[in-house]
Amino acid sequence: MPSAATQLVVPETPLKSSGLFSSPGRRTLVLSLAAVLLTVLVYWPVGKNAFINFDDNQYITENAHVKAGLSWNTVKWAFVTYDAANWHPLTWLSHALDCQMFGLNPAGHHFIGVLLHALNVVLLFLVLKSLTGFTWRSLIVATIFAVHPLNVESVAWAAERKTLLSMMFFLLAMWAYCSYVRKPSLSRYLGVAGLFVLALMSKPQVITFPVLLLLLDYWPLGRTRFFTAAPNSAGPLPPKSGSWLLAEKLPLLALSAVSAVITLRVQSAGHAVRTVVEYSLGSRIENAIVSYAWYVRDVFLPRHLAPIYPHPTGLIETWKVLIAAAILVAISALSIIGRKRAPYLLFGWLWFLGAMVPMIGLIQVGVQARADRYMYVALIGILSATIWGVAELLARYRVSPAWAGALFGLVMAALSIAAFNQIGHWQNSETLWNYTIAVTSNNFLAEDNLAQELAHQGRTQEAMVHFQNTLRLYDWGPSDLIMFGVYEQRHGYTSDSIRQYERALKNTTDTNTRAIELSNMGSAYMDLKDVEHARESFDQALQSDPNNVSALIGTGLIAQKSGNLELAIRQYTKAVSIKPSDLGYALLGRAFEQSGRASDATTAYDQAQKLSPDMETTRATVNHFLAD
Repeated sequence: MPSAATQLVVPETPLKSSGLFSSPGRRTLVLSLAAVLLTVLVYWPVGKNAFINFDDNQYITENAHVKAGLSWNTVKWAFVTYDAANWHPLTWLSHALDCQMFGLNPAGHHFIGVLLHALNVVLLFLVLKSLTGFTWRSLIVATIFAVHPLNVESVAWAAERKTLLSMMFFLLAMWAYCSYVRKPSLSRYLGVAGLFVLALMSKPQVITFPVLLLLLDYWPLGRTRFFTAAPNSAGPLPPKSGSWLLAEKLPLLALSAVSAVITLRVQSAGHAVRTVVEYSLGSRIENAIVSYAWYVRDVFLPRHLAPIYPHPTGLIETWKVLIAAAILVAISALSIIGRKRAPYLLFGWLWFLGAMVPMIGLIQVGVQARADRYMYVALIGILSATIWGVAELLARYRVSPAWAGALFGLVMAALSIAAFNQIGHWQNSETLWNYTIAVTSNNFLAEDNLAQELAHQGRTQEAMVHFQNTLRLYDWGPSDLIMFGVYEQRHGYTSDSIRQYERALKNTTDTNTRAIELSNMGSAYMDLKDVEHARESFDQALQSDPNNVSALIGTGLIAQKSGNLELAIRQYTKAVSIKPSDLGYALLGRAFEQSGRASDATTAYDQAQKLSPDMETTRATVNHFLAD
């Protein structure tokens, strides 16, 4: 079998031509521009896509700091905020710059994302070429990376700007490392560290960077003494001991540790980190094993890709775990056995496994089982191993350049078409979530997001169907059930809302939350004209929290409608003293008016007028509440 230095099909020596490929530098430039053009062409439809109602609102459309554009206040906020349960100041500043340039026109935001992806494609090509000396193999890896459907999520989803930015600085840090190992100096090392810090400040997905550099030391740089891989075209590098190489990475590992601490602190503060009660250690390990196997499948058979894959609610079927584990063990064994003749196999496999560790779910963040965007860095390992392996086989069996080119063309055409179709699924929120529900099963998050989008469009009956599916598929917490109940109550599904409040009550021990649930239930019973159940709910709410404003106003209403104006005035007065509101003062004014206290009524109405944006609407609400 040819060595790792064997060419794919086209010789790596400069082509004797006076045209575009007349020199290595010109060839590299032309190929880089071709890669950019390919990327832009495939992703061109993304400019027609809208923002979606999943993180885009939190990151862009409803974020006042981001919408304000770049300013000193925005910069200060970006470095101290824990918004979205992440600390990534460079990402916030990138979004703010987009808003300054394009406002809330999604086309501009998306197009910048495409350009960043194209830049990453070129950087990947140049870094691989610098590391290995192989132009064509490096180009093939980069162009497949450019159009692989797994990467569509990172590019077509505006909120995933953090993935693109982090990868850009990650690749620049790798390139700087190439320069450092060939001519070591403190300034070059500091350049590597500085770019790594910028990558971490964009998204901490690259936290394994120091470990991945150790893999580069093994192959293709060949700096390890225990096994030296085939040298690249730049010539062999002096081998180093394992302890020396590890010590060299210690400052970078320290940066990773700091980033890990910050990330866990921020995500814990944002309640994104899940407990072992929610997801047991056993379920996490099983999901990690199965997810690794699914990621491998998606590299070679990218179909039914979706923005959300819900985490299994319990343990996964044993047979699925065993098959996934067998696949992982088999690939690992083959990589180890073939490490001397094909070191790129072990390199690529370990790169994939290592890059995925922070996102594989052993520390569960969010409710997803896996995510396509997590493969943006890890994909490099599998693609590199695959392309180098295929190149070796083609050379071994003397396949002609024409046939090799035809094979590559077919692969690129298939992936480009698949990516083009995948981009179409991100056209808008309704399209995305309908597609996601169709290609996944029991996807409560997709049902919830679709319901919210339909509700936003005013399509209440259609939204209720998906809200009910959401409630059926997932054991939501009390706060979510309260939210669902409020929505149902506002849209006339009052009996259904009471069931949500009762369901929330069964899982609530916090007294303040119980008071909210009971007061909402009392309000729902009032809508149904069931005064006795309403009074009972309001009384129980005040037993849990005597200062619950909704329950105070509710008991005041019941008292006022039954003629007990003294109790009504007492309840309304306490309510507005705790939380002044136009409705509270207007009800108090009406109670004073009915009891003959005209002066007090005028004072209360004046306070309501000051607080109300529309006093006529406030008066109409009072009349509605007091109607029989």
